Amino acid sequence: MKPRDHTKLLGELAEAYTQHSPRSASLNETAMQTMVDGGSHSLRLIKPFPPRIVSAKGAWLKDEDGHDLLDFWQGHHANILGHNPEVVTAVLAQAFQSGYGLLTGFTESVQIETAEILCRQTGAERVRFTISGAMATMYAILLARAFTQRELVMKVGGGWHGAQPWGVIGVHFYASGGEPWQVESQGLPPGLSQQVINTRFNDPDALHDHFRQYGDRLACFIVEPFVGAGGFIFATPEYLRAARQLTDQYGVVLIFDEVVSGFRFRAGDLGALYGVKPDLAAFAKGMGGGMPVAAVAGRADIMKLCGREGGNKVMFVGGTYSCHPASMLAARAQLTYLVAHEEQIYPHIARLGEKARRVMEETFAQEGIYVRCTGYGNEVVPGSSVVIPNFPYEEGRELITPEDVNDPAVCDTTLRDKVCQLALLLEDVHVVHGGGSLTAAHTEADIAFFSEACHRAARRIKAGLGGRTATWT
Repeated sequence: MKPRDHTKLLGELAEAYTQHSPRSASLNETAMQTMVDGGSHSLRLIKPFPPRIVSAKGAWLKDEDGHDLLDFWQGHHANILGHNPEVVTAVLAQAFQSGYGLLTGFTESVQIETAEILCRQTGAERVRFTISGAMATMYAILLARAFTQRELVMKVGGGWHGAQPWGVIGVHFYASGGEPWQVESQGLPPGLSQQVINTRFNDPDALHDHFRQYGDRLACFIVEPFVGAGGFIFATPEYLRAARQLTDQYGVVLIFDEVVSGFRFRAGDLGALYGVKPDLAAFAKGMGGGMPVAAVAGRADIMKLCGREGGNKVMFVGGTYSCHPASMLAARAQLTYLVAHEEQIYPHIARLGEKARRVMEETFAQEGIYVRCTGYGNEVVPGSSVVIPNFPYEEGRELITPEDVNDPAVCDTTLRDKVCQLALLLEDVHVVHGGGSLTAAHTEADIAFFSEACHRAARRIKAGLGGRTATWT
């Protein structure tokens, strides 16, 4: 299907948004004078300009123009408890007042306690902390390559493992001929792209084929049990079981990227719900309570390669801000709270996620715009707190891989990523990729607000389409 042209509609939305948020528009012009594109993270720099935020609490933001925004972006989906949860901020405030919390450059007991919680909740034998999810996945791959003495890395096409050398290959879908997944960044070492194999998510047959072809040269298979940037899609149990069986068969390190999924669906790793244990796993986001903290956790015999026992063969030194005291305090507080309140938090946010998905599908349908949300759970994940709307051209289309949702010939990706975002911003709702994640701070009243906002946004979109419906069959 030829993608629909939304240039006129986007122009109308951008003009309305500029009138809606003049202060943010002015600040964007100022920011452009000193920062590349006016900021330092591409996803935040929406066109024509991002809202400039002055405060955030729970489910809500306040921007420079005085708007209260219902937020589903929630710190790149890191906030399980919402923005600035008191369970974390109170601990940090007390620490700062007592002369503790900023960089000391020493070890202390808090990181031990945080590591103990992480190991207990994930079954890992050893942990090393770092600063970001990208660094965690990079170090995990380095460990796997050193452990196996092999070079090839296999990942899922459309899977995002951070801005690190092996992570920026095969992320975005290209529909203009050639390979659907390509190298995302210039400046990489020559030949690196030949060391990364892209396989298809939730396709056990393709996985078997790739292992038969490359298995004895693969160092690792890194996969998200829940694909984040690739469309909020859960792995099927069959797929993860095949991954575990094949990596064992070929002596390959299985790495779960749980940067998004860790502590998002339970107080621990998502892999446990599948009954599949990886050799290594990367964690970040949800474990930090809003502070920058990440970790690689897994088998002791692999992890020791970055320590004295293993000859320090892998230069996993962590970085200056690794185990930053404030981050460790926040992580300990966050993880302790999630574990203690697991039975209350996760069913609650899963129920809200279910309602948010139904809201988007039903309100848009009432305006003749067909929406299929991803983020629904499956037979091993009973509920889910995430939602992304997709706009397939064909009703009933199965959406189980990144290709299904990111191919502009299958789904209207511009409607999802750009049109929907601006239309909802005009209704004081902030989303990324059209949707986002629910937190313990969201309420039933917030879902009601969201429902009304979706109604108005859908009507605005339909009017911008010239009154035509967007139900393509």
